[in-house]
Amino acid sequence: MKVEAPEKAVNPAQIELLETKVRFEANGDSRKEVHAVVKINSEIGVRQFARLTFDFNRSFESVDIPLVHITHATGGTADILPSAISDQPNPAAVNAPAYQDVRVKSVRILGLQPGDRLEYRVIKTVSHHPLAPDFWLDHTFDRSGVVTRELFELDVPAWPFESHPASPEKPAAERTTPEGAPVLSPLEPAPLPVQGRIQISPQFPEASKKRVGEGASAHFVYNWDVAAMPDSQPRDSETKEDRPPDITVSSVSNWFSLAQRIKRVLYPWERGSGIATDAKTTELIDHTLAGDRPLEGLYRFVSEKIKTIDLPLGATGFRPRAPKEIWASGYATAEDKAVLFLSLIPYTPRCDLVLFGVNDLSKEEVVRPSLFRQLLLIVSGTDRDWFLNPAVEVAPYGVVPANLRGKHGLVLDQPGFGSALGYQFKVFEKAPLQLPFPSFQRVKVKATLGADGNLAAKVNYEMRGDNELVLRVAFHQSPKEKWKELAQLLSITDGFRGQVSSVNASDPYATKEPFTLDYEIEQPKFVDWSKKTVRIPALLPQLGLPEPAGKPAPGASASPIDLGTPLDVQIEMSLQLPPGTTASAPTGTSVERDYATYSSQYSVKGSTITGSRHIHFLLREIPAARAADYNAFLHAVQSDEAQDFTLEHNALPVSNGKSHP
Repeated sequence: MKVEAPEKAVNPAQIELLETKVRFEANGDSRKEVHAVVKINSEIGVRQFARLTFDFNRSFESVDIPLVHITHATGGTADILPSAISDQPNPAAVNAPAYQDVRVKSVRILGLQPGDRLEYRVIKTVSHHPLAPDFWLDHTFDRSGVVTRELFELDVPAWPFESHPASPEKPAAERTTPEGAPVLSPLEPAPLPVQGRIQISPQFPEASKKRVGEGASAHFVYNWDVAAMPDSQPRDSETKEDRPPDITVSSVSNWFSLAQRIKRVLYPWERGSGIATDAKTTELIDHTLAGDRPLEGLYRFVSEKIKTIDLPLGATGFRPRAPKEIWASGYATAEDKAVLFLSLIPYTPRCDLVLFGVNDLSKEEVVRPSLFRQLLLIVSGTDRDWFLNPAVEVAPYGVVPANLRGKHGLVLDQPGFGSALGYQFKVFEKAPLQLPFPSFQRVKVKATLGADGNLAAKVNYEMRGDNELVLRVAFHQSPKEKWKELAQLLSITDGFRGQVSSVNASDPYATKEPFTLDYEIEQPKFVDWSKKTVRIPALLPQLGLPEPAGKPAPGASASPIDLGTPLDVQIEMSLQLPPGTTASAPTGTSVERDYATYSSQYSVKGSTITGSRHIHFLLREIPAARAADYNAFLHAVQSDEAQDFTLEHNALPVSNGKSHP
């Protein structure tokens, strides 16, 4: 019997043609035109293309949508009228008038039906960008099969990318930056003369390349014609940000040049300009700086008193507002919070800004501003250098986000002071791996099991570290009437079932103390007493140990097992049983390794059963060669977590509505 192959799944919408043309000018201006033809295959596709949106900053960018055309499957056509196009502030800046230039242009497309074809054209122009004449571009071709054919044209001035005679190489100790500062970092700028880079993935070599024009007006024009990936090509599981672009263009020559350019745009003032316009503000600032730890006081001052507007880093072109304006408005982007901090910091301490990307920065990377996603400050305290993140309003002092720890960021050295300061200038700075305090998590569960089989419990959390920051941010950003929903999600994550009520959390701003959270949870029919013997798990959160590293790709070396930040977790529970119930407890476990230890205890005393588990992660990672040992450790922990208590409930005789012991 012949077995037919299963039909290939049809995408909700298929982009039959995606044509993009990008042209850069020598002064940094650019024009990007996108033309697309889309076949709508289902109602999901209709919803996907019911509105097209395009981000831009109107102070140096413009977006035009000259064509939106529908060809109906049933016959006839329709053009979307200009009245369907709206131009609104970015949703994050709706209530922040100072950032109204950061906008979203959108077009609402009515009348789409499955089988229709949608054709549109959008043009984005950039003029007088704050970082001009530098320009850059990242482009990634579709790997999902949604695009049938993709055309891409890149038109760039020839001069930044042509070969130039190399300047004589100097020993590292004798080199200086263009401003005279010594360059002693191992990740130092490339020697002059300046030259940009075009990096193209070997998977997508250019279909054609030609030189147009002569002299200073000469351009290189590249073209690609890319068909849909073959059926054997696996769908890409990586996010677009995680994956290196297929085409990378940058006229920026080296990291030092980029750092100096951004620094001058971001902080064009001298240090110590301040914000005080009246005696009350002066008194407030003086009081903030008068304590034993003035830098910590200043950090809390900027973090807590200025609301963060969550716009993407660089959305304003790194062009800041004046510190006095930031203070007067009461809100700021991450960049503007850094600007405010710099304007208030005492003159003496060193303070650098550091820009981080999604992935670790390196000297081999094509140098471009589009890499950056987050900004931190480094201040020199009396005891150590502190990495600060005032954009996160409730981050404890010195806590670096987990996704940045151990990564290199680009240093903007001493904004407001220039570069030649007599110290060894670093191009990159590595964020610390350690937190400024030990990480721990304590969970206590106190529960009661009724004769009707219903379970009621009170759960208490106390924590320091990465999970603490996640919960602080979540509870800070949510109104109190939404706290129950947050606690419900947390309970499900920890393996609890039931309905959460009566939620209380500590003040998210109280960052000097651990974050605490309490909630009550009820689960009807937790047990069925009609059964002679009932087995129940220990009422303890799942520990969630890291999984072993997957099998490496052919030819690649195995990756170490990432355990994350060293963390001490202690969880305990007590369960009050109804009268007439007997119980037996499982046997505890103890496992010790140099990278982690685990122990558990379970007991029954009268009508109360108790249980506790304690795991302490001691190292950040385990070498790949020890994967078998870690698998054994993981198996021991998971086997212990799978153990149950055994209950037997004997119903007591009832007389006059009362049970007799």
